[in-house]
Amino acid sequence: MSEIFSPRLTRTRMLLGDEGITRLQRATVMLIGLGAVGGYALEALARSGIGRLILVDFDVFDETNINRQILALSSTVGRLKTEVARERVLDINPDCRVEVRNLFVNAETLPALLETPVDFVIDAIDALNPKCCLMEELYRRGIPFISSMGAALKSDPAFIKCGTLSASKNCGLAKFIRKRLRRRGVEINRIQCVYSDEQVSLPETALCAAETAAENGRVRHTLGSLPTITAIFGLTIANYVITRLSGYK
Repeated sequence: MSEIFSPRLTRTRMLLGDEGITRLQRATVMLIGLGAVGGYALEALARSGIGRLILVDFDVFDETNINRQILALSSTVGRLKTEVARERVLDINPDCRVEVRNLFVNAETLPALLETPVDFVIDAIDALNPKCCLMEELYRRGIPFISSMGAALKSDPAFIKCGTLSASKNCGLAKFIRKRLRRRGVEINRIQCVYSDEQVSLPETALCAAETAAENGRVRHTLGSLPTITAIFGLTIANYVITRLSGYK
């Protein structure tokens, strides 16, 4: 493949070698959720030379996204996250094949979505029900994946870890997911995730009044978060995927 000699990948090639770069160029990664965590994961995947990316999200950018989402800018407010993401990936790596799926992930949409063969899936969904549905379906189908747990309210990067869902602690989202997946017969010690085991308190200002989410008119609460922590979550996830697909680790 000609891209192996591209100056864009010189530094990565020096570490991973020709074979590692070739593996990345031949890989297909599906990224579900293009928000705070997913955006930074996408940034690293695009710069690593992944050959094909399938980007899944239903939402548009809002001004409140700008504090922590790399794809959210004054110029992208109101635009579909998938389209903004596609443009950025192609600006980084014009040789990448980028496909977008503008849909809300749930039990009804998952079967068709996962018909496409992929090498790896990144779960960067922040809603509990869709996240559990996705993780269970990926587990049942034997599709390699890694999930992001909750980054909100966390402030110390030293507590961020990459490990199994069964090892996660001090994360409210992970706690609910473990319960649900256990009831569904999923072996949680086989599910890889990124989480923070930092113990946090809930400041009065950290939980805003309930707002209606765009999907299905559901009411959700918004938690305070830092751009640094969500970025590290996303980059840690991308690092896991890149090193495994390239054969480096």
